[in-house]
Amino acid sequence: MDGKTHRPAWKTVLAFAIIYFVWGSTFLAIWVGVHEVPPFLLAAMRFLVAGAVLYGWMRTHGERPPSARQWASAFLLALLIFVFDYGLLFWAEQRVPSGIAAVMMATIPAFMALSEIVILRTQRLTVRLGLALLIGIGGVAVLMSRSLNLGGAPIERAGAIALIFAAMCWSLASALTRKLPLPTSKVMSSGAQMLAGGLLLALASAALGEFHNFHPWAVSRGAWLALLYLIVAGSVVGFTAYVWLIHHESPTKVGTYAYVNPLVAVVVGYFLGGEALGLRTVAGTLLILVSVVVITTAGSNAPAAGVPGRRS
Repeated sequence: MDGKTHRPAWKTVLAFAIIYFVWGSTFLAIWVGVHEVPPFLLAAMRFLVAGAVLYGWMRTHGERPPSARQWASAFLLALLIFVFDYGLLFWAEQRVPSGIAAVMMATIPAFMALSEIVILRTQRLTVRLGLALLIGIGGVAVLMSRSLNLGGAPIERAGAIALIFAAMCWSLASALTRKLPLPTSKVMSSGAQMLAGGLLLALASAALGEFHNFHPWAVSRGAWLALLYLIVAGSVVGFTAYVWLIHHESPTKVGTYAYVNPLVAVVVGYFLGGEALGLRTVAGTLLILVSVVVITTAGSNAPAAGVPGRRS
């Protein structure tokens, strides 16, 4: 590719820095926000604005809007990605430290591998893949176990279950993305899904009665800044960097964010969020990341389709 030869190296470094460190730090921003703003409402505000920006940007640049069938696909994926994945992530971070939440969400490649084996049938269950899945399960067990004497409290069970279910929903959405009709433009497709997701999250928030418990004037400046960071840096800037990288680098290189983001989230949570970093956290994180590295280097698991970014 000619563009690759003449591309300034600093652009590549900057784009990788964004998807590594910005996406990794969004977990702490979520944690800050959900302790003052109801979780589904916070997620709705984030993705309504970010989706409107991306969708509006593409429309003003002449991109055709999705067809009726493509909108139907976008809403189905939005239900899985934004309500059941992001919504549950935001909800769980009221109960689970941000770094641990990121590590739990790093199990997504494991569930993607299972979806390829069971749903898409594009991958076989090899010995290597089976061992990787078992290692990942072992990492989750370490984080959740109440019998292992590793120091530090195990993560809250309801939060852990919510995060596992969220990861499963993301992997299911990734499998469905390959079969559903969607706009050819990644930005338009993701903008439409974000917009649909924001609307569905707003409906879920209303159904859960979150509007009754929300008083904007009582929210601190820090929480509003966290939301702004999630919208601008996490979604708009982060996604732009991701799309640019996808067009200039191999999916394998770009997909390394899947195991860098959790490390960044754990470090940021420890230094900026005052979160514990004991033997339990270290052992569970290492096991899960080993599983992720083995699975993502097996050759079949590209980054999740739809809206990327653990966590954009």
